[in-house]
Amino acid sequence: MLYRRHLRIKVLQALYAWYTTDSDNLTQGEKQLFLSINKLYELFIFQLSYLVEIKRFAIERIEENKHKFYPTDDDLNPSMKFVENKVNRMIEDNRDFQRKEQAFKVRWGEEKEMVRKSYKHLIKFDFFKTYLSNNKSSLDEDKKLYLKIVDKLLPNDDLLKSYYEEKSVYFVDGYDLVLILLIKFFDTLTEDFNPDSPMPGLYKSADQLKNEDVDFVKTLYKKVILNDKELTSILESKTSTWDYDRIPIMDIILLKMAIIELKEIETVPVKVTLNEYIEMTKYFSTEKSKTFVNGVLDRLIREFKDEGKIRKIGRGLIE
Repeated sequence: MLYRRHLRIKVLQALYAWYTTDSDNLTQGEKQLFLSINKLYELFIFQLSYLVEIKRFAIERIEENKHKFYPTDDDLNPSMKFVENKVNRMIEDNRDFQRKEQAFKVRWGEEKEMVRKSYKHLIKFDFFKTYLSNNKSSLDEDKKLYLKIVDKLLPNDDLLKSYYEEKSVYFVDGYDLVLILLIKFFDTLTEDFNPDSPMPGLYKSADQLKNEDVDFVKTLYKKVILNDKELTSILESKTSTWDYDRIPIMDIILLKMAIIELKEIETVPVKVTLNEYIEMTKYFSTEKSKTFVNGVLDRLIREFKDEGKIRKIGRGLIE
């Protein structure tokens, strides 16, 4: 379920911690890295559960409104479209999801006020009002609603973010990444998903001992650290017009990761590596970093190709 970009970002965060602290325990650092990745999945389940809880609150609110002293027509004949949303029902009824909720000890009983405020915020959105007023009912229509909720409601829910901050520092670091996982999950959901369907896993393969994504993470993290002197020497030779010590540390780490990926990861195309690390500079470094990183990598790729240091498996992976 994770994109490679998620994995690169988690490695980047782990390497930043390595280079900016006094840590020198490589094994412990790797354990913390994989813990942070596993916590992404835990937060993914929490967020799905929270969306289900909002729906449950909506049901309670509908019943309460029916018993007002002076109920309106809308109170007595409310739209049931949201509480009968197929996407929500698919998640809530899924046994694997229920097992994971229990395993991660997801509980919202003491957070009614937070859920109420999220629901109150949700029903004010124009996209939500439009959804309720539309008589069409289909899985695609219901998926679009949840894609909007992930895009519009969750990123700005400060109470929810504070709740997660108290739960785990890893939840805070992974909040935005998990929004991407939620979008991917809702976007790919089909009618075939049923109560007995397995939830998508964290990695492409469930076997962590024979997993290309796990190997990708381990190689990036370990080889950057173990080959630090060689990588520093390579970069110093390609940045002679710059004061190396004044180059932003994020640029240095991104370049070291890119070099390892170019030389050691045989299944990732060269163009993908180049584009991914340039893209990451936009979010994790300075305004000038994109041009700098692009220029250094461009020179290194030409040099590595000439020296035969890039070995890729499969047609078209070098060009």
